[in-house]
Amino acid sequence: MASFGMLELDVLRWAEARDILKHSNPMAQASKTIEEVGELVAAINNNDRTAAKDAYGDILVTLIVGSDMLNLSLLECLESAYAEIKDRRGKLNSAGVFVKEA
Repeated sequence: MASFGMLELDVLRWAEARDILKHSNPMAQASKTIEEVGELVAAINNNDRTAAKDAYGDILVTLIVGSDMLNLSLLECLESAYAEIKDRRGKLNSAGVFVKEA
């Protein structure tokens, strides 16, 4: 299995070869991400594992391309988000709400 870094580079090369990096912008990629999230919701709702796998992958592609357009790596963004949440205390309750510890 390829590393995330290698796949990220492959995605960016793919996007460059198709002029996506040249002719798109971060807002267009964000809009595409929202479209792909809709496909993910439909796949989950239909219990379609194959379509969900495709949608998750497509979402990652749009996030990689969009973050690169802002001179960020997706891994850098994930590291930043994890640094912010890693020390949070609490639990998800049965209603699906995260309740922080006092």
